[in-house]
Amino acid sequence: MNETKTSQQEATSVLQMKGTCIEFFSAYQEMDIERMLNLCTPESIVYFEPLDQAGTGLVHELGKNIWTALMDCFPDLDNTVTSLEWIEAQHAVKCRVSIFGTQRKDFAGIPAHGLRFDSEHIFIFKFDDLSHVTELRVLWDHDKFVQQLTPTVL
Repeated sequence: MNETKTSQQEATSVLQMKGTCIEFFSAYQEMDIERMLNLCTPESIVYFEPLDQAGTGLVHELGKNIWTALMDCFPDLDNTVTSLEWIEAQHAVKCRVSIFGTQRKDFAGIPAHGLRFDSEHIFIFKFDDLSHVTELRVLWDHDKFVQQLTPTVL
């Protein structure tokens, strides 16, 4: 009986964690940074992997700053979640997400040319016991992102 109850609790917990991920991307679509941040603990860490050390910091500081800049520079920024996967060994949820938008302002040293990007991202969320995000890793092909926003010279 206890084993069955534990399995049900774990399944519920996994569903809750996946639900938090979906809520995060829903808030992202609505450009509601406060809602995104409220899903994370105050001390949660974000790792924007392609940016190395410059991409590591607190979600409520670095994450907020990067997402705010993205939303400002790409006013039609949007995303589509293509998969969610429970990674039991890491006690984490891995999300594949297509993120896309049209650049209207200079962003991170990339001049605005009105070009559009469409980039697959991988987000790996780790959680506390209450399904709040404690760690977030974000991976994408940064070179491809920059290339899509750079005009082709003939």
